[in-house]
Amino acid sequence: MPGPVALVGAGEFLPAMAAVDAELLAASGRSRPRVAILPTASWPDGEAVFLRWAALGVEHFEGLGAEVEVVLVRTRPDGDDRAHAQAVGEADLIYLSGGRPDHLLRTLAGTALWAAAVAANARGSVLAGCSAGAMVLCSQQARFRSPPHLPLGFQPGLGLVAGVAVLPHYDRFPETLAALRVARAPRGTVVLGIDEDTAAIGSDSEWLVRGSGRVTVWRGRRRERHRAGDIFRI
Repeated sequence: MPGPVALVGAGEFLPAMAAVDAELLAASGRSRPRVAILPTASWPDGEAVFLRWAALGVEHFEGLGAEVEVVLVRTRPDGDDRAHAQAVGEADLIYLSGGRPDHLLRTLAGTALWAAAVAANARGSVLAGCSAGAMVLCSQQARFRSPPHLPLGFQPGLGLVAGVAVLPHYDRFPETLAALRVARAPRGTVVLGIDEDTAAIGSDSEWLVRGSGRVTVWRGRRRERHRAGDIFRI
């Protein structure tokens, strides 16, 4: 059966997400799961930032008892590297950390690595994305002008989560601004506003909220709130 998908609002590799990540590791069914970390979205911010996120990911998941491999995909040619695709394909948990969603999408779309990630998830591996990572996993990816974070509309994402778009860091911005962003989503798109230190974990159309914050589900102009332990359907 396909593995779960985790959409995280923010907080990757930090203590606040340890319990959520331990749950994702347990979902693999392995005593020592293999984790592949892709800090790709942070590459536009420089090599030092890129390597810092990689190191944080290793420390975090090794502390939870996992075997961790960092897959150093910086730009699109790296996505077609056979060794990188193999590392992702063999992982029990594949984790896309945050940064620049446009860069992450351009780098992964149509690559051997992304094909390996989709195949691994179809076999049961967990596929998680935080912030930019969560955004690109969906069928639509929100785009912003930064600063001041004004909405530019949406573009097709990687499409693993059909009919959905994610607004991460949802609790960091006024909801009036969120409503403007939601209004630009293609008709029929369900928009998930995911707070920091919070995850929506789904399999098929059923989603479970984990973490300290809320998931706000927008269906057109209708809005509903969900906290840890709540289940909602898309």
